[in-house]
Formats: sequence, C-alpha cells, structure tokens
Amino acid sequence: MRIVLDTNIWISGLLLPNSKAGLLLEAWRAGKIDIITSASILSEIQKVLLYPKISKRTGWDESKAKEYTSLIGIFTENVHNIEEHWVQVERDPKDSHILSTFMASKADFLVTGDTDLLELKEKYTILTLNEFFEKEYRVLF
Repeated sequence: MRIVLDTNIWISGLLLPNSKAGLLLEAWRAGKIDIITSASILSEIQKVLLYPKISKRTGWDESKAKEYTSLIGIFTENVHNIEEHWVQVERDPKDSHILSTFMASKADFLVTGDTDLLELKEKYTILTLNEFFEKEYRVLF
C-alpha cells in the first residue's frame, strides 16, 4: 500500500510515537506500507520542525531537522513531477503541493488532519488518520 502523509501526520508521529500517527510511521519503518514524499513535503517538514514550539519539544536545531528530513527522503519514494499534476486547493493554496504530490504519486491514500484537504475527500481518496486506521488496520498489524 502506498500513501502520502501530510506534514501534520509526520510531526504528530514524531512527537507522539505512541499515537496513531506514531504507529503509522512505525508501520512504515517495519516495511508494512510505502510512503511517498516530494521535495516540497520534505521542505515543509523541515520548516515545521524549526517552529519554536516544535523545536523546543524535540530539542533539534536546523542541522538535526535537516538530517531527519534527509533520512525521510532516502527511505520514502519521492515523486519529482508534481507540477505536471498540479491541483489548486482553493480553500488554502498552501496545501496544493500536498494534493499535487498525491496526484503525481498515484498513491492509494492521502492521510491528513487538514480540514481544507479533507473538504476534497469526495473527489479524492483522502482520509483522516482515524479513517485510515478503521479502513486499513489489518494491513498494519
């Protein structure tokens, strides 16, 4: 199974390893799912890791945040042609790169907690973390 994770899932999984987001990242590390990223998602993760309230919790500086996102980039499948599959998210254009990564990757699901992306779930296979666990729990455990 191939999925795209929104930045909020990555950060939640890192900060809360026993949460559903953390379990999802653990399933990825165990090879039970494939996660697809793009340069823009990796860049956004790195940027969010440097927010004061996040870096205070992790104790990470810019170097550590860059190292973490580099490792994510190595161990995920990366799509490079998201511009060719660009989909504008009208409610929040800053989310367009996430949806475009999903479209370029042809992944099974986009998992997010972002309400602007979730508004599009009738048109795309976008799930909340809880919906993903309800639907795909058997794959993970």
